[in-house]
Amino acid sequence: MIRMKCMDIGMVGMAVMGSNMALNMADHGFDVACYNYTPDLTEKVMREHPHEHMHGFFDLKEFVAALKKPRKIMFLIMAGNPVDSMIEQLVPLLEAGDMILDGGNSFFEDTRRRHDLLKAEGIRYFGVGISGGEKGARRGPCIMPGGDADAYEAVRPIYEAVAARAGEAPCCAYIGSDGAGHYVKMVHNGIEYADMQLIAESYLLLKHVGGADNQKIADVFHAWNQGELKSFLIGITADIFAEQDDAAGGQIIDKIVDSAGQKGTGRWTSIQAMKQGVNISMITAACNARVMSNAAAERGAMASSFPVSEARIQIDASFLEDVRRSLYVGKIAAYAQGFALYRSAADLYGWDLNLGRIASIFRAGCIIQAEFLNKITEAYQRQPKLTNIMLDPFFQAKIHENLPSLRKIVGLALQQGIPVPALVNAVEYMDAFRSSHLGANLIQAQRDYFGAHTYQRVDREGSFHHEWQEHYTK
Repeated sequence: MIRMKCMDIGMVGMAVMGSNMALNMADHGFDVACYNYTPDLTEKVMREHPHEHMHGFFDLKEFVAALKKPRKIMFLIMAGNPVDSMIEQLVPLLEAGDMILDGGNSFFEDTRRRHDLLKAEGIRYFGVGISGGEKGARRGPCIMPGGDADAYEAVRPIYEAVAARAGEAPCCAYIGSDGAGHYVKMVHNGIEYADMQLIAESYLLLKHVGGADNQKIADVFHAWNQGELKSFLIGITADIFAEQDDAAGGQIIDKIVDSAGQKGTGRWTSIQAMKQGVNISMITAACNARVMSNAAAERGAMASSFPVSEARIQIDASFLEDVRRSLYVGKIAAYAQGFALYRSAADLYGWDLNLGRIASIFRAGCIIQAEFLNKITEAYQRQPKLTNIMLDPFFQAKIHENLPSLRKIVGLALQQGIPVPALVNAVEYMDAFRSSHLGANLIQAQRDYFGAHTYQRVDREGSFHHEWQEHYTK
């Protein structure tokens, strides 16, 4: 029999993420109470992964009663209605000071709503971003908790113990109040979308412009992973191109349908950026690229009507270096957009987001972990109030160094009909940022002409409306 009130934390959800996170906690000596709304899944996990610090429960009241006070209950369940349903079942069993920690991919506005609702009951609600997938949950994820700062200390020792490590530092940090943790995870995923799209476009260039075979591409990505592009995504990309299909022969990559899915966090990021008035064109382009990938029939029809003749070039060291440089400077633009969105959200929602600390916890455990993040961390250490990482001296030097290669590669791709929306948007973002004239004066004149929306002048203060004359429109 399990002694009442002896368990350190409760885990609701025994699917892949929940069971692996529970095992991770148990490995670190924390006693974990496990519960799933379908008992068979709890039974399966307990049978296949027996652990002295992990115990299964099949009755919600018994599960809650077994927890030390203040009770800490973590969810790793499907976002949306299942979270609200589980909250409704738990609230009558909880007391003031108890904590609910939602580790799923909940939309941050839902987290803010739940936080405020439960605060009235005296229950501390946290939105906890978790990144790293199945392996991260089991061996060390990146953890982004958001909620009441004074309550965080109760769960901090558990999360810091099970988190990934970048050197000696745990990849876990208190993010901010109410929905801040889930917001940071959402944008992390948006950056991930852009990063993956940039890598996919580099693959298209190597394959369809350079004519490289899969093994050559594997070797190229492996070489890139030894330098400034070193990251989890570059590393697994090298592995993917080298993977053989033992059943059918050849490489597995060539057997996979050219269609990519998405769970919604990238799309949420894009929509939220529009609401906040922040340019994250590369993340939006990455979302749209996945949408286009699913239009297989239409793409087939267009391909037959507008065929593209591939004009191969010599895949020499110069071409490979231009692609590598384009990928690197594209990453700068993508991360600049994501962190600019963080800066905007901090102002809009009153969150004291430490952007340097956020960059530092992304250095291990999560999908976008990369050497590159050390440079972002250092940039915010130099200038904590930095509005855009492209204004940092290190990144400015890198842009000067690599932007000519990006222009060359984008031009080559456009000439040959290779779709590179993320790389194109990287160029456009940088050009817009450095431009003293975007043509917006004409747009504002048009708005004033047809809608009397007014405009501002360069030579005096205030808002003005002009009575425009019809010189050519009659």
